[in-house]
Amino acid sequence: MEDHLEELKNRRPSELAWKTVQLARDQHRPQTLDYTGALDPQFIELRGDRLSADDKAVVGGLASLEGRTVMIIGHQKGHDLKERQLRNFGMPQPSGYRKAQRLALLASRFGIPVLTLIDTPGAFPGVEAEQGGQAAAIAETMRVFARLHVPTVAFVIGEGGSGGALALGLCDRVYMLENSVYSVISPEGCAAILWRDATEAPRAAEALRLTAAETLELGVIDGVIPEPRRGARNSRLMARRLLRSFQGALQELDGLDSAERRRARVEKYLGMGRYKVVGGHAEVL
Repeated sequence: MEDHLEELKNRRPSELAWKTVQLARDQHRPQTLDYTGALDPQFIELRGDRLSADDKAVVGGLASLEGRTVMIIGHQKGHDLKERQLRNFGMPQPSGYRKAQRLALLASRFGIPVLTLIDTPGAFPGVEAEQGGQAAAIAETMRVFARLHVPTVAFVIGEGGSGGALALGLCDRVYMLENSVYSVISPEGCAAILWRDATEAPRAAEALRLTAAETLELGVIDGVIPEPRRGARNSRLMARRLLRSFQGALQELDGLDSAERRRARVEKYLGMGRYKVVGGHAEVL
């Protein structure tokens, strides 16, 4: 393993992965509230976890898309420093995950499809979040999404980082925008752990295989939404593209009954990953 890490460190990294990370983090990219405004100006936001707080890093509510009521849940980072501080830079705390659970269960109760928009560096790493049961909140959110009776579709619209992204990503269909990223850890965090040097982030980004094309090849996602040459800054154009993909996914999922959908959802995630058995041990490919 040490030899492999040294080999990665000595190899000149491709600029593509790191450039994609930078595009995914562009503060001018549309975020959840930009998309809800473009998709349905009458979007009704629902707030609070009904237990402790209203985490502003997670937003959600009801929208009407082509005449069909949909529950939209997503991360909101903010576009300027003041808003980013208000939204905690899109890093949810336990109350944010509980809000997502509440809205998802509400949708399931009334037979409303769920659409999630993922854009977060990861779960908030503060002490208070850990004291509040951050890991358990993420795990419970994933359990709730795994058991929902309604169709669920996720879009990674920017930065899909760590458990903060996975909590909203356990859906029947998962799509990524062309210049978004999806990874178990940020490139800086990965570089700091492997090489004790966060400036090695571009090298880590390449090794993580976090771009849309690579995650599609790995079978982690179901499709890639193309972006204009200068990126996804036009919220109305990108909202139309998301809507087309969402409607296509719903057509497939509506053809299955609830039990079939849930079974297929579980099999989808249990079947992920590539490995081979070498000398009695599993080796990831």
